[in-house]
Formats: sequence, structure tokens, C-alpha cells
Amino acid sequence: MNPTSIPAERAALRELREATIAGCSECGLCVRECSFLKKQGTPKDIAASFDPGNAASLSRPFECSLCGLCTAVCPERLELDALFLEMRREAVDRGCGEYPGHQPLVTYERLGTSRRFTLYRLPQGCTTIFFPGCSLSGTRPEGVNQVFARLQEGDPNIGIVFDCCLKPSHSLGREQYVSAMFEEMREYLLGQGVREVLVACPNCQVMFEKFGAGLAVKTVWEALAASGLQLQRTTGTVTVHDPCVIRYAEPVHGAVRTLLTRQGLTVEEMPHSGRTTVCCGKGGAVDMLAPELAASWGALRKSEAAGRRIVTYCAGCTQALGTHTPTSHLVDLLFAPARTMAGKTRGARTPFTYLNRLRLKKRYNIMKGTAVTRERTVAPEKEKKKRPFRSLIVALLLVAAVIGVHLSGATHYLQQEKLQALIGSYGALAPAIYILIYALAPVLFLPGLPLTVAGGILFGPFWGVVYAITGATIGASLAFLVARYVARDWVAAKLTGPKWEKLDSEVALHGWKVVAFTRLIPAFPFNLLNYAFGLTKIPFTHYLVATFICMLPACIAFIVFSSSLLGLIRGTVSPAAIIGIGLIVLVSLLPLLYRRFKARRNGNGTPPL
Repeated sequence: MNPTSIPAERAALRELREATIAGCSECGLCVRECSFLKKQGTPKDIAASFDPGNAASLSRPFECSLCGLCTAVCPERLELDALFLEMRREAVDRGCGEYPGHQPLVTYERLGTSRRFTLYRLPQGCTTIFFPGCSLSGTRPEGVNQVFARLQEGDPNIGIVFDCCLKPSHSLGREQYVSAMFEEMREYLLGQGVREVLVACPNCQVMFEKFGAGLAVKTVWEALAASGLQLQRTTGTVTVHDPCVIRYAEPVHGAVRTLLTRQGLTVEEMPHSGRTTVCCGKGGAVDMLAPELAASWGALRKSEAAGRRIVTYCAGCTQALGTHTPTSHLVDLLFAPARTMAGKTRGARTPFTYLNRLRLKKRYNIMKGTAVTRERTVAPEKEKKKRPFRSLIVALLLVAAVIGVHLSGATHYLQQEKLQALIGSYGALAPAIYILIYALAPVLFLPGLPLTVAGGILFGPFWGVVYAITGATIGASLAFLVARYVARDWVAAKLTGPKWEKLDSEVALHGWKVVAFTRLIPAFPFNLLNYAFGLTKIPFTHYLVATFICMLPACIAFIVFSSSLLGLIRGTVSPAAIIGIGLIVLVSLLPLLYRRFKARRNGNGTPPL
């Protein structure tokens, strides 16, 4: 990656570099403690040699774990971890901050903030929420249930929120993205009357403390220690690994040790603990780019533990240190002490972590009692703009599949005439079943495009259009009627946020024109849109006619193309294929043409939305 040319380095970075160059005495205390500094040199050397126009210089801070031990031991009180974070942000600003090694973490976070995995369940009168975080929810779902049950005993109105605190992106230097996403969450919580957040993850703690203005933050360990929770007693000696991100959080350190001693355990400290704790090896995603540095911290912890079981209260630390020496999460020890001390409790691993989070969401989504619920459906514009590349990737994969089938010699199995003859032998039953399946797809949130393509292949360009548009219109109508007359409250609880509120207000002003516009210009997810219109005041007949007419262009385009798809796979380019491709291109260009039209009109008399 070559750095993008921008006028000057970040002001915050320049100030930190100047302070480090002027203040660092090169005493060596931080270097002795840190594998990264042993490799790269003193903070003064790094600050002085940093060149924002050099890709190698921009990559250097991504080998730092951002644990902050250098800052903790610095006699000059220099903010060295802040310096290395600002260097990462500089790299991101210059287009050099994205590494393939980080992609699994970025994907994990993106899923954690997606509609599929998020849930906000806020009972009436809720002012406090439990925010278990992604990692604990995925690795120890039963621990989440146990903690929440104890918290409910003290506060029956406590809510629970499954979302991501965005610490991965924060550590990777994605400042603007983090700010936008966290602010949306903060504003929503405050708007619902939430004033306190109980966290189980140290990363969540620091993120809410940094970005959650107006929200008091406390750990569940402090809450449980103060509650007089009765714990199963056990015996043994353990040592505690304090997560590096909260090295200065002495009340949390004390609460954890209180809970352990209350269970009857003896706690012996390692040389690095509390304020001088070390990184587990996963901090700053350093393990993804510099695994040898990450391993050195794990080896240090193994040496300091000296055979004693390590107890920590971060799921990531538990996993990282567990590869070096016996390590347990505090939640396991609190609720299953005997099995934990015997080494019989383990956290789940991918892909089961994702399944566990989905199960937790389902459990709390159907919990009895009145509550405000929502799923996060927003993302910054910068992230949304990346999504068209997914369509390009899908298209390339389809092309590759066509070429692969053609080269493999399997094309003789793709005889469209035989398929249509087989379908025709069933008479009216075949189109009836097809229409029924298509009608159910929008109601069940199933994708319609595969069914459309199948319609063109099985029934040809004319009847394929007839059957597909019939099924699609029936399905869109069923979803509309379900939202209006059957499950209005449930649908309304799901479709919250400014985007859906704007849709409602635009329908009130423009009626059927909004239906026509959103069918032609897909600004909203199609299946959700069907339900959303059911919540508005638009007459059903207006919705039905506009939906039918304005879905036709895309339906015709894909049916005409797919009717010649098997021939295209066999290497035959028919007029229908050329016409179909042209129609698809034309339909795909509608959003672009609309945006240009809107720009020319400059906001005067433009279509709604």
C-alpha cells in the first residue's frame, strides 16, 4: 500500500510526537518491559523517525499491542500508547491502515453490529442495561444468562443489549467509523431513558467511558461484589490477569479479587498485575500481524503464573492465555467453581460463537413482558458505499461458475427443452406451486431473485414473467396485510429509526408515488419494505397497483435474461440473452440516473426520499 498524499499529518499526532521527542529520556524502562519496543527502539526513536509518507513507517504501530504498559512505567508520564494509536489513525487517513490479516476481526465486528446479531431489549422503566459484549456472549452464553438473572434480582426493570462496542475498529484506527456508530447507539440509549450501563467486558468498559457521555459505566463484577451474592465455595490458589485496557481501574481489580476470596480461593499476585499488567497477546490485533510478539507476552504470563491457574475477566484474554497456560474466565469460576478448577469448563470457538449469540438473541427476544426492542440497522455512509463491490464479486463468481461448467463438459445435462417439457407434464400444478412458493418468499424474508431466475428457465420469457410477477405481487400484498391487520405491534417494534420514520412521513405526503419510487429505486430492503408499507396509511389498492406496475421492469429484465441462461452456459448467445443483459443494465442504472437527476434539480421538486 502506498500512502495517499494529504497536506499534513494529524495535529494530535504531531503534538504527541513532539512531546515524546522532547520528553523521552531514553531511560529504558519501557523498552525492558515491551517486546515491541525491544524490536523497534525507544519511543523517542520511533517518534523522531516516523514518516507519514512512508508505508513502512505507517505499518510499524500495528505491531504495538496498545496495552499502555509503556505509559504506566514512564517516569516522564508520556502518553505513549496514545502516540501509537494516533500513528494508526494516520495510516488509516492515508489509506494504509487496512491489512488482510485484520479482516476476520473486522468481519466479526461488522456482524456484531448487524441487524442479525443485535438486540436491544428495554423493559418499561428501564434505566440500567446489561451490555455483555460480543466475546462473552459467543463463548459463554450460559454465563451471560447467569449474570443477567442475578442482576434482575436487584433490578427487575434492567434491560439487556446485544451489540458491539466497536473496540476492534477503535484499536485499528478507524476513528470516524467508530465515532459515528457509537454515537448512534449512545443517542438511542439516552433517548430511551437509559442512564447506566453494566458491562462484563473490559473493552466495552473503556469504550463506554470514552464515548458514552451521559451514561454511567460500571462492571458487573463491581455490582455482584456489592450485592452480597452468595457463591458456591471452593478451594485452591489462583492468580489474576487484569486486562491491560483497564490497568488503572482499581475498583474493578478489587471487586474481582473480592469475589474470588469470597468463594474461598487464595489469590496470589503475579509480578505484573493491576497498574503494571501486561498484554495477553491479542491487544491491538497484534497477534494477526506479529504473532511472534503476541506469543512472547503469553510466554511471559505462563512464566509468571508458575503453574497456578490464571483467572481473568476478559473472554479474549482467556482464549489467548489459555493457549499457554491453564486460564479460566471469572464467570465460569463464579457459577461452576468445581468444574472450572478441574479444568473442565471451556469457552466456545468459531463458528459456535456465532450460533451462541443467535441463540441468546432469540432467548431474550421472546422473553415475556412488555419491552421496547430494536435491532441495529444503521451504518455510516462510508461503509454502505463498499457494498456494491459485493454485487460485483457475486457477478464474477457467477461468470466463473458458467465458465467452469462449460469447460467441464457438463453442459449436456443442462437441456432447457427437457426441463420445460418435464414441467409442462404437470400441467397447471407446476405454475401453481411456483406462484405459491414465490408468494410465501417475501413473507418469510426469502430472496426473490433465485425464484425469478428459476421462472425464466422453467417457463420461458412470457409465462415466466406472468407467474413471477403474480407471485411477487401476492407475496408483497400478504406481507402488507400481515403488518396492517395481524402483527402490527410486532412489526412496528422491529421497524424503528429515522429511515423508517421518514418513509412514513413521505407516504403521508405523496401516497402511491412513494411505493412506485421505492420499487424502481431500491433504497430499502424489499421484504422489509412490504411490511413497512402496511404500517402507513396508504390504501391497499394504491399499494397493490403501484407495486405490480413498478416491479415489472426488473421482473421482465431478469426473466428474459434467465430464459436464455442455460443456453448461455452451453456457449449459445441468443438474442434473448443480449436483450436480457441490456434490460438488467438499464434497470441497474436507475439509481444512478436518479441521483444525477436529483443533483441537477438541486433539491427542487425532486421525488420523495
